[in-house]
Amino acid sequence: MIVAIVTFELPRASSLAEMSATFQSTAPKYQDVPGLLRKNYFVSEDGLRAGGIYVWASRADADRLYTADWRKFVEGKYGVPPVIEILRSPVMVDNRDKSIVVA
Repeated sequence: MIVAIVTFELPRASSLAEMSATFQSTAPKYQDVPGLLRKNYFVSEDGLRAGGIYVWASRADADRLYTADWRKFVEGKYGVPPVIEILRSPVMVDNRDKSIVVA
């Protein structure tokens, strides 16, 4: 599995309610994306940093999303370019179904 942490520094502090509304407007775009197992949106306590934590089946799946067009979409939505960090995740614990997944 691959975890991608996408972060962007916001040009001004945003409230949790503002960011939640924005996130809800983009969430449907990520439904049924091949290889995307999960996406969690986040906003920092001070409202100056936001982004998403993506869990992917493979690096190839992640790379298919993070194109120049996608980066342009994100920058247009949030006013700043995203920073993408790709990490390998060999083991995941999911307490919702009491599972341990080994990649």
